[in-house]
Amino acid sequence: MNSFVAVTPYGWEGASARVRVLDWLDRLAPGTVVHSYAGTRDNSPRTLATHAPSAIRAEIQLRTLARARNDRVLIHRGASPFGWGGLETSILKAASFSVYDFDDALQWDGAKRRFAHLFGSNSAKCIQCIRKVDRVVAGNEVLADWAGQFARDVVVIPSCVDPSKYETKSSFELSDPPRLVWIGSSSAEKYLIGIQSALLTIHELTGARLVVVGAPNAILPELARMTDRIPWEVGIAERTLSQFDVGLAPLSDDLYSRGKCAYKVLQYAASGVPVVASSVGANTVATSRCGGLLARSSDDWVDQVMTLLQASVDERQRIASIARREVERSYSFSAWSDRWAFAVGLLDCEPSTREPSER
Repeated sequence: MNSFVAVTPYGWEGASARVRVLDWLDRLAPGTVVHSYAGTRDNSPRTLATHAPSAIRAEIQLRTLARARNDRVLIHRGASPFGWGGLETSILKAASFSVYDFDDALQWDGAKRRFAHLFGSNSAKCIQCIRKVDRVVAGNEVLADWAGQFARDVVVIPSCVDPSKYETKSSFELSDPPRLVWIGSSSAEKYLIGIQSALLTIHELTGARLVVVGAPNAILPELARMTDRIPWEVGIAERTLSQFDVGLAPLSDDLYSRGKCAYKVLQYAASGVPVVASSVGANTVATSRCGGLLARSSDDWVDQVMTLLQASVDERQRIASIARREVERSYSFSAWSDRWAFAVGLLDCEPSTREPSER
């Protein structure tokens, strides 16, 4: 019997698995047995086809886990990319104490997937797990409110950053030309397309460049003339974000996006980079607390980015100080350590202080 087993769909290069589980285990429970499926960055059909032996081994190991008795099991999002939740619920029910963690609105994930008949449904899997689990850990209040319909015990813990690992801005003079930054996966670049007219206007007014930290081969056709790319790798955010003038966090205003956890905003803030974000879901709270600006329309995006570009050096430095302080206080691993340890059963007694986000 293992005292604590963690199950994630991705390895260290998968942002949600790393931030929501693996970073925590490194800090608080380094001896934990971890099943990270094939250990890949994602579980797309193409990725799994190139890692077929690892995926087969993972499926065998997960079925063995479903028959084992463990003190505590934590599943993040899902154990396997296949199926409709039956394997996950078997693993959870076999544990003395089970926890399900999610940081996206999987229940409202309406994306059409290739081979959906084989890969199953994220929505069905999420709902199955939440109905069977002893405790749910949700990345924000939107997710927690929804989970509360099916689960008696729901704890909110944001996706955290470690500010001490981020290089912070040392100069607040604008680059020439100004440099706007966006970090994320190729699938999320659709949000940049949603504000492309605003970005092109800002480019015409200032010559600003858009730097995309993400997939090196993705294409934004309308923005190509103003876009530079930096390939994403583990640690790239911590090393490079401080080089830029304004961080961008656009979202569409829909159910799925309202469930997102504002992680981009927190990364920019930890680097001392002023932020403009869509006023959607957790973005709204995190951006406001970190001294950033919110936008709803294309005109808003132009106005808010231009406000930051035209601000004085002292004002941009003031915003950076606010952002860094708020990240340390309300969105850092150290601020949430006791709460997370309690949530996954590593502490028997619930922390007596209020959650940082409620202060």
